[in-house]
Amino acid sequence: MGQRFTMRVPTDVDLIEEAVDLVARHCVASGLSPRRARFNLRVALCEALANAIIYGNALDPAKSVAVEVLVTDAELTVNVTDEGSGFDPSALVDPTEPSQLDESGGRGLFLIRKLVDQVSFNDRGNAICMVLRRA
Repeated sequence: MGQRFTMRVPTDVDLIEEAVDLVARHCVASGLSPRRARFNLRVALCEALANAIIYGNALDPAKSVAVEVLVTDAELTVNVTDEGSGFDPSALVDPTEPSQLDESGGRGLFLIRKLVDQVSFNDRGNAICMVLRRA
């Protein structure tokens, strides 16, 4: 079954660090390795929240971001959902391609994909699911 934790984060980039701290503390208390929580989880969740707040919710203070965390014996699953119209993740170009090195887009998602074991999106493109395996 596992431990479930949910929260809503207002559309305010100044609240990202506090939200990430809260989720990381909860995950460590639920048994996630402090090493994975300190780096992999924190960076991936920070990037996902920043993308949701800046691009998904377009910094609209009337909107918020939902965060749902499930910690099981095998893995940690984090879902981040914004209230925006979504995007097509397959349309993003690889930011490591030589032609993209001076461009600013796609780096956050690139980092997330390198730090977690599995990444998926809902059909609308306004929710990311990140999985960290315990092993």
